[in-house]
Amino acid sequence: MNDNLHLPMNEFLPLRDVVFNTLRQAILTGELKPGERLMEIHLANKLGVSRTPIREAIRKLELEGLVTMIPRRGAEVAQITGKSLQDVLEVRRSLDALCAELACERISDGEIAALEAACKEFEEATYTRDARVIAAADVALHDIIIKATNNNRLVQLVNNLAEQMYRYRFEYIKDYSMHGRLVEEHRVIFEAIRKKDKVTAAAAAVTHIDNQMESIARQLHLN
Repeated sequence: MNDNLHLPMNEFLPLRDVVFNTLRQAILTGELKPGERLMEIHLANKLGVSRTPIREAIRKLELEGLVTMIPRRGAEVAQITGKSLQDVLEVRRSLDALCAELACERISDGEIAALEAACKEFEEATYTRDARVIAAADVALHDIIIKATNNNRLVQLVNNLAEQMYRYRFEYIKDYSMHGRLVEEHRVIFEAIRKKDKVTAAAAAVTHIDNQMESIARQLHLN
């Protein structure tokens, strides 16, 4: 069990939500590793809470696909399998291509400037070698493109996939050898959107996801 796990103070959220968010974030960032057992009494002692919010959080995490219930073993962090990786990234590939195309049509001058700044901020984030900082910069960059579609249903679909996507994105970002390629891929996507080149933007978005899928599969030995 991870020794760094702790419960942040939040006076605005019910305790069960704070526990859920804490465990979910630990799974998404790899603090709680795939296959690691989630023992209620241990987690309750670690976080200084009763077992009830732990049990509720584990149940919700199971519904999100982040926790698996194993007979006679109990709950454990869901494994990242080749099938789960493919399922998530296949959907995200199509959504990102559509987002890029729509952004070419609808992005505002202000959003173009924000996207250019986000590309620079992502590159600067890679110099920190801090996966959390880099992941946050990556999310911020892609959120500008998604918002620029001005399609609320599409934004909702992408957001519904965001938590699972974050888990895979985090694994990819931990591979520092890929950072240069990520910076370049972001630049290509930005330039295509700036020029309103829908074909190039969509193709670059697909390449961006396919490269992630290949890298993650290699890192986790899923091939």
